[in-house]
Amino acid sequence: MNTLQAARNQVLEQIEHACQQAGRKVEEVSLLAVSKTHPAELLAQMYATGQRSFGENYLQEALDKIEELSDLEIEWHFIGHVQRNKTKHLAEKFDWVHGVDRLIIAERLSNQRTADQAPLNICIQVNIDAQDSKDGCQPADVAELVAQISRLENLKLRGLMVIPAPGHAQAFSDASTLFKQVKSVHAHPEDWDTLSMGMSGDMQQAIEAGSTMVRVGTALFGARDYSG
Repeated sequence: MNTLQAARNQVLEQIEHACQQAGRKVEEVSLLAVSKTHPAELLAQMYATGQRSFGENYLQEALDKIEELSDLEIEWHFIGHVQRNKTKHLAEKFDWVHGVDRLIIAERLSNQRTADQAPLNICIQVNIDAQDSKDGCQPADVAELVAQISRLENLKLRGLMVIPAPGHAQAFSDASTLFKQVKSVHAHPEDWDTLSMGMSGDMQQAIEAGSTMVRVGTALFGARDYSG
């Protein structure tokens, strides 16, 4: 067994254990491989282990990988901050965008998604624990934003994405509560199925609180290479 296969198996075992501890079905939690700063050839190797969903933070780096790996059936997620002048590439090239926190961003993504593509999956980023250094809308603004985005064509609003401060387990519970509350105002509640939270160091707490998608990089690929 190669190193990447062993790493992925270990992460999947951790997810399964967390689900057992929480009394949840393991199928309720998906694994998003955070592949930023890692080369395309490493993603191809991880794909060979069975991983299909990959998350990228840096647009140009991601676009290069999408082109290089176009022969693979990868589900591409953009999980970085969304800038207004970058929405066209996101709308055209990605399957999911997690960092939406303003209506103007959602409107641009909807307008720039081509008619022959499936609707773009969207998660609203929420600054769940009021960190000064984090992007995201305020929890109090989420319900209105959901109502507005739900009306847009070419988008499928799937849920919330949060990045709590390290060690702030309460934020996971707060996000889960907000996620459940918002479902009642979603125009298409059957689509509202994704709570993206939890990373390599805290995914057990996130899963116990209700996460449906964990974003894991280091535990899969090892330490990131920022030397390039």
